[in-house]
Amino acid sequence: MQYSVVIQYDAVDEIYVASIPELQGCMAHGETREEAMQEILIAMKLQIEVMLDKGIPIPEPLMYVS
Repeated sequence: MQYSVVIQYDAVDEIYVASIPELQGCMAHGETREEAMQEILIAMKLQIEVMLDKGIPIPEPLMYVS
């Protein structure tokens, strides 16, 4: 599955925060955009593993049409 990743800069903490809108609460951060992206991929994998273990349905990726 290929999910959308949103990366925003937090000027207060001076970090990049990444999230996956389809996976509620799936967030990670890093000092660079690249680090935030690496961390969100780890967080996504772990969240999906937990959801599967608990029998929680995995949301489908959102389809964006431009």
